[in-house]
Amino acid sequence: MKTRRHYTREFKIAIVRDIETGKSLAQVSRENGIHPSLIVKWKNDYFENPEKAFSGNGRLYKDQARMAELERLVGRLYAENEFLEKALGTLENRIQEERKRGLWE
Repeated sequence: MKTRRHYTREFKIAIVRDIETGKSLAQVSRENGIHPSLIVKWKNDYFENPEKAFSGNGRLYKDQARMAELERLVGRLYAENEFLEKALGTLENRIQEERKRGLWE
């Protein structure tokens, strides 16, 4: 299985400009190893709104990875908290029992 490649905003704009200068879609696709449909999508995105086109710049992927990492951390901390609450409850019950027997003052 191939890994997914991430392209920078500058690279995508350069590809779109190659198409604008008159290079054929097939030629740009072959030279860069990119599927023609992806190049067409980039071209359409760029002409729709050049300022906002490709604004993600791979950041969304990094944000999603960070979010997943933080969610795992929250889950682990939640489990630790539950464990400690149960341990505290058990310890409190034991202390109460020992106080009743006069072992704890």
